Amino acid sequence: MIDPFGRQISYVRISVTDRCDFRCVYCMPEHMTFLPKADVLTLEELERLSMAFVHKGVERLRITGGEPLVRRDVMKLFNALGSQIGKSNLKEVTLTTNGSQLERFARDLASAGVKRVNVSLDTRDEETFRAITRWGDLNKVLDGIDAADAAGLAIKINTVALKGVNEDEIEDLMLWAHSRGFDHTLIETMPLGEIDGDRIDQYLPLSIVRAHLSRKYSLHESAHRTGGPARYVSVAETSGRLGFITPLTHNFCESCNRVRLTCTGTLYMCLGQNDSTDLRKALRSSPNDALLDNAIDEAILRKPKGHDFIIDRRHNSPALTRPMSVTGG
Repeated sequence: MIDPFGRQISYVRISVTDRCDFRCVYCMPEHMTFLPKADVLTLEELERLSMAFVHKGVERLRITGGEPLVRRDVMKLFNALGSQIGKSNLKEVTLTTNGSQLERFARDLASAGVKRVNVSLDTRDEETFRAITRWGDLNKVLDGIDAADAAGLAIKINTVALKGVNEDEIEDLMLWAHSRGFDHTLIETMPLGEIDGDRIDQYLPLSIVRAHLSRKYSLHESAHRTGGPARYVSVAETSGRLGFITPLTHNFCESCNRVRLTCTGTLYMCLGQNDSTDLRKALRSSPNDALLDNAIDEAILRKPKGHDFIIDRRHNSPALTRPMSVTGG
């Protein structure tokens, strides 16, 4: 699949639920209204959609949410997709999670063929963790990370940089992650969806974070890529990798190779744009994939060049009202 700008689409992020057991302050309001369950695709439908993309050349599938591991019977999907690794275009199935359910599922994920997981962790301070997630239990997440490590899963820690909240912890988080053999990626907060607070107050440009770290550590550009938007440096003093996802200070659109599928079957060609295609209608209109294939092809031909994220006092509202938990993390 080639988009209008010559980029090959080889990566799909698939949200299996908009529901989450956390209420992170940069992601959603505390009293979030979730989709009716009747609107959500079955696991069998998600599998069929996933494989339609694989048959069209997609090599990587990332399962996201919400929190994907709160979806009932979600391991059926992991097992079905994992069984196709190496038998088709599919090279890997990965997971983004808040870690709350990892202790329960880590071994099953590894058995299903998952090799890598991204765990969202913005702090290792219990009080700050509770303030950010509202409902989260830090010790449960740390136990989940330990279980994933013991199961042999490669772990990347994802941290949203939040001004005045965790900016003083970023160095310690990096040192901890690298001491465990984990990659660490920093992410700028994105103007998606209504939240209870003010994103201008949250926004910490990663250019500032990188400059601060560079005064103490030797950061060398790395060619390492995982298929996503992160750009990595190697940290000489820790022998670890540090990634930067910078949708605001330096967008990554020129090399975008991905689209996002929601749990309702809506395909978004860009995280930061509203244009979408309803694949659920095509999926349910016919038992074969001809209509579905046509709908996917038409959507890829509409993929935009990039997003238009801005956070400043003149743009004190989200770029999109669609919450991140609906699109998939």
